[in-house]
Amino acid sequence: MWDWSETSQTVSLFGREIGMLRCVAKGARREKSAFSGGLEVLTRGEMLVSVKGAEALSILTSWDLRETFPSARRSLGTFRAGCALLAIVQHSVHDADPHPGLFDAMIESARLLGTSDRDRAAVVRLLWAALADTGHRPELSRDVRDGSPLAESAVYGFAPRLGGLTKDGSLPTGEDNWRVRAETVAVLRGLALDPVAPLVGEQSVLGRAAGLLGSYFRWVFGADPPALRQYLEHDAVLTRG
Repeated sequence: MWDWSETSQTVSLFGREIGMLRCVAKGARREKSAFSGGLEVLTRGEMLVSVKGAEALSILTSWDLRETFPSARRSLGTFRAGCALLAIVQHSVHDADPHPGLFDAMIESARLLGTSDRDRAAVVRLLWAALADTGHRPELSRDVRDGSPLAESAVYGFAPRLGGLTKDGSLPTGEDNWRVRAETVAVLRGLALDPVAPLVGEQSVLGRAAGLLGSYFRWVFGADPPALRQYLEHDAVLTRG
């Protein structure tokens, strides 16, 4: 969101049935406008919009604020996590490409924010949802190199180019092979079975899951959003501390 003129703003909105839209909110900065509660990042509302072509900004004609997620603004760490959630959505979908499942996951993740543990769970959930909802869910049961079932192991490999786990956990870490501990794999398999179930495990394990999914997210979408990178780097420090 940024100023367009003395009275108007431009905004990016993610709609459940319409996807990502870039809009001009004319008159949004006037004291009496059709935008109840004002336009703020990380809020949920109902909108009326005049959708323009792919190259033009749409026109936001009204905004009815419904939810504000106040926990996201109670600490710098949680606000950083909230910005990471926004970055995940912005860099994983195209304009006007609806993803209702990702929208629902975004809302639930935003509601989860509030403490460092909850923030970490929120980011892990949304990273998983973004990958799964866009067709990039990691393969966790079969070796992506030869298709064979994966035997239980203390360490696995993760081949980002092939999109999942491999039994070659003994190979050195490199561009096409990341070493992943069994505890981290257990978190991902739990998400695969039930994306909304409570995340269980030590916080250091959830931190590693966030780091792995974040790295795979950057590989898949060819983007390195600063807000996501900064959150993961800060969280990695906290997790190791």
